[in-house]
Amino acid sequence: MIPLSTRMRPQKLEEFQGQEHFLYTGSLFYNSIKNKTFDSAIFYGPSGTGKTTLARIIAREMDGEFYEINASVTGTKELKDLIDRAKDRFYGLENRTTYVYIDEFHRWSKLQQDSLLKALEEGVIKFIGSTTENPYFSVNNAIISRVRNIYEFRRLTKEHLLNILQRALCDRERGLGAVDVKWDDDALLVLADLANGDARVALDTAGFIVDNLAEGQTVTKETVAEAMQRKIGFYDKGDDRYNLLSALQKSIRGSDPDAAIHYYARLIDGGADIQMIGRRLMVMASEDIGMAYPSAISIVTSCVQASLMIGMPEAAINLSQAVILLASAPKSNSANAAFESALSDLRKRKIDDVPDHLKDSHYAGAKKMGYGKEYKYPHAYGGYVKQQYLPDNLYKEGVKYYNPTSNGSESSFKKYLESLEK
Repeated sequence: MIPLSTRMRPQKLEEFQGQEHFLYTGSLFYNSIKNKTFDSAIFYGPSGTGKTTLARIIAREMDGEFYEINASVTGTKELKDLIDRAKDRFYGLENRTTYVYIDEFHRWSKLQQDSLLKALEEGVIKFIGSTTENPYFSVNNAIISRVRNIYEFRRLTKEHLLNILQRALCDRERGLGAVDVKWDDDALLVLADLANGDARVALDTAGFIVDNLAEGQTVTKETVAEAMQRKIGFYDKGDDRYNLLSALQKSIRGSDPDAAIHYYARLIDGGADIQMIGRRLMVMASEDIGMAYPSAISIVTSCVQASLMIGMPEAAINLSQAVILLASAPKSNSANAAFESALSDLRKRKIDDVPDHLKDSHYAGAKKMGYGKEYKYPHAYGGYVKQQYLPDNLYKEGVKYYNPTSNGSESSFKKYLESLEK
């Protein structure tokens, strides 16, 4: 049987849910499709956020020849055959561009990726590559330089997933509208929540539930929990995970390990996702502990990575170590405050250019313009030499963004910086 997520794929832009940060009526992305000027692109982001679906919609709107391949099962030979056919179509009587969608593009080697270059330069093909990994690390620079746009796909919101599920429940032809199974409102909310922004998970779980219930039955939140093998403590106890996350962070910031571990235990008992808790802990390591204990970010990151490798229930032990460490560590938000202050200046006032002696001088003609001429190499002076680094107007004002505290390890950084000033 065809999965519900496949049957319910949107067929046109108006049905597509999510990614409003680049796809909305009147956006350049939207207009390029409607005006049939869409060029090559790379889509990256988590699974189930619409990368493949949007690529198919684009191909349909552009009226071009469309090929879809998966990099994990397709090699260079198959791609070469595809490009040869595309050349015949492009230079022949049809004079049509071929659209090639390559899923999991990051799985190809550098040599395989480079086999696309000539066809891209000549315009023989338009390429859409999708990847769950950051393309700036997983895709060759030569490909990135020839692809006009890179679009980041974000996890779908609960509202997006509820819309998608409601459409599937009402659709009598492709969806579940013809099946006599009722859904509690709470059940849909729990399913949209536990799907964690993944439309494929939400739809296929709904399909699995309906396929295994007798007609006339009602889907409850307990049914959803059973189907997904997840706890739903938040819904049973009336807890709000975001309130608990807030209380966890404020308890850690307040150096109360007992309160911090209490709220952490409530999150785990409620079925909170490891990644959701882990992301918040890693942010806290820099935002609230920061320079007072610089090793915190490394230790917490290791704990989070270990928890993801081990999985529940033992993963909770790794994260509890991170919680206790953060709550018990000295605190400083000076690094975050420095960044916010510098960013505020950039947005609110005119800033002078980079001083000439700090500009890049590693190219022909730079020295003629005086770039790098007066730069003093600190290591040639024993590790430190006094010179101007800030832009002129900020330097003259004596602007300071970083104000170290005397807490924990930061006191040593404070003493060192003060000694340089003297």
